[in-house]
Amino acid sequence: MRSAGILGVGYAVPERRLTNFDLEKMVDTSDEWITTRTGIKERRIAGEDTAASDLAVLAAERALAQARVEPKDIDLVIVATVTGDYVFPSTACLVQDRLGIPTAAAYDLAAGCSGFVYALDQAWHAVRVGAYRHALVIGSEVLSRITDWQDRSTCVLFGDGAGAVVVGPTEAGYGLLATYLGSDGSGAEKLYVPAGGSRRPLTAEALARREQYVRMCGNDVFKFAVRVIEDATLEVLRRAGLSPDEISLFIPHQANIRIIDAAARRLGIAWDRIVVNVDRYGNTSAASIPIAMGEALEAGRIRPGDHIVCVGFGAGLTWGAAAMRWAGRDGQS
Repeated sequence: MRSAGILGVGYAVPERRLTNFDLEKMVDTSDEWITTRTGIKERRIAGEDTAASDLAVLAAERALAQARVEPKDIDLVIVATVTGDYVFPSTACLVQDRLGIPTAAAYDLAAGCSGFVYALDQAWHAVRVGAYRHALVIGSEVLSRITDWQDRSTCVLFGDGAGAVVVGPTEAGYGLLATYLGSDGSGAEKLYVPAGGSRRPLTAEALARREQYVRMCGNDVFKFAVRVIEDATLEVLRRAGLSPDEISLFIPHQANIRIIDAAARRLGIAWDRIVVNVDRYGNTSAASIPIAMGEALEAGRIRPGDHIVCVGFGAGLTWGAAAMRWAGRDGQS
């Protein structure tokens, strides 16, 4: 099997900033309370006419430009999202059409905040076995649509955004080295939207109970996240034949600064080797890792040959980790 990895990254976030001080006027909370418990200072909120596909297309265009890959060369599109434009068709099909990608396979993937790593895993396997030439992997979320702005325990957490990567062949020894995915469905109702599916249709009664919005058992999710970041990171490093000391840059899902800090201390990863932007974007679910990756590239924190580890965790409950030796354009075959 040939080597395959990330050739280009792009991201897009809405212009509107919703700060903690803005939230103080909406619910019973404070900047000090939010910052201390989450590390979040502001988040981006999409306009009423902006859907997940709109942000996905912008991020994808930037990823394609950086990779110097034409839309016609993409033959697989995977969009990780829990806030797609419609129940069906998939957001990936809308993105495929708007980008002018000819007849590519296209589908959505719903793994919550682990979605980007799940999609990256699938694209990597598809390209490395030669079934596809180039894959476009996108995490795009408009979580403000499913956020209950009357619930102070959750409305302070989430933001909107999209990140995209192009996956293609690389030189031997570059690209993805290993992935590790897992799930525990017994925790499904720890983080979910109660109504809107076939289990509980979106009725007038469900709307009155505000069951169309995210519900979360915060303490349980926190404990799960701290444990699974450590476990998933160690497992993917084992599969890749690496140690924590060999990680050049650690890119965790941006959910909560306390979760990231606890996991970093357990793993012994110095703060200067971790990407953190949760303070500016909040939790953007499947978009958080590629957005953080894009910013790290812009800041010159990622160079060809660096060992990068990404870890996601979230609804399902799910988790996923990926270890790679950075290729970019310099690592392409």
